[in-house]
Amino acid sequence: MEHETAQVGTEHHHGSHRHLVDLYREHPESGTVDAIVVPTIRHPSWLGHAIRLAVALDCPLVTLHSRRWSRPDEAAALLLPTGVAYVVIDVDDPARLNLPDFATSVLVKGTPFHRATDLSAKRNTGLLLSRLMGWQRVVFLDDDIVVGGHKEVAAAAALLDGYDAVGMHIGGYPDNSVVCHAHRLTGGDQDSFVGGGALAVETTRRPSFFPNIYNEDWFYLLGETSLRRLAVTGMVTQRAYNPFDRPVRARDQELGDVLAEGVYWLLDGDGASWEAATRPAHWTGFLARRRAFIEDVLRRVRLRPGSTDRTAMEESLLAALGRLKLITPDFCVSYLRAWKADRHRWAGHLAGIPQLESGVADAMKWVVKPGAKPLRWWASR
Repeated sequence: MEHETAQVGTEHHHGSHRHLVDLYREHPESGTVDAIVVPTIRHPSWLGHAIRLAVALDCPLVTLHSRRWSRPDEAAALLLPTGVAYVVIDVDDPARLNLPDFATSVLVKGTPFHRATDLSAKRNTGLLLSRLMGWQRVVFLDDDIVVGGHKEVAAAAALLDGYDAVGMHIGGYPDNSVVCHAHRLTGGDQDSFVGGGALAVETTRRPSFFPNIYNEDWFYLLGETSLRRLAVTGMVTQRAYNPFDRPVRARDQELGDVLAEGVYWLLDGDGASWEAATRPAHWTGFLARRRAFIEDVLRRVRLRPGSTDRTAMEESLLAALGRLKLITPDFCVSYLRAWKADRHRWAGHLAGIPQLESGVADAMKWVVKPGAKPLRWWASR
């Protein structure tokens, strides 16, 4: 086990947080994976790698579907002949899911910061189902992630004996926000941190949740005032995409990027506490640094030789700056206080969820709110 040295960033931005994580370049032990959980909006053909992993690890595969391209009925038909245990859930209406009314979601509702996504709801449903089914070691895997091999996932699961979560090195296309992609492409030092796209979690100790915000996985990894015990091992590859295809992407990421980077900025200081993030003074300084950082990246973009991506990068950075203008120190403090309240709300919610011994059919009754219309689902026998 070792620690990576932080990369050199700028005075306004930390390009890496990897020094906060225990690094295992190899881990020979093998642990049991109780389930793999895949939130998906893509065609079932994207599930092939997750299916092969579930077969190799001999563990259940849970897929949570939304949007018409994800076709849960076709996913179930694809899984049927594989012999893997599976649960396929059609999350056509996240409002029916048996999740708390999070204060963080209420805070942004009706504001420009609201995100019409269901990724966090799907991941929280994975945690809820884990409680119902008695799964202690769960691997979250995005459908655009390819893992090096099932032994690497088993090694990550083994590390959960001493860690609350274990991420995997992300190779291939970097897992960064739009602003950080532009920073890297214009010469800045930019690493990727642990993400929910390939994350093994221990579900019974110090329960945490995924808020509906960009960088929701960074918030899952936080404790009440510090970082939870976190390690990295193995290797995964993220499939390439164009981060600058829509300026709205950068705009919608900005609040989550600001809040997460602002909290982890404090952890980078001594690694002990991010408690200062619950006070406006921290955010007054950090928001000024954030603006200076994005403006510096924008300046570097404008100095690039003419290219097809320069205009798209510039438009994305301007969209981020426009959204940044709306973020105030008081709002940042309000969000983090709401998040702290939500952690307790989530722990209390899970305490009221039983661990069942009667199988998936009864568990699915608890996945929706009392009195709500049941979700469509498919499961192996």
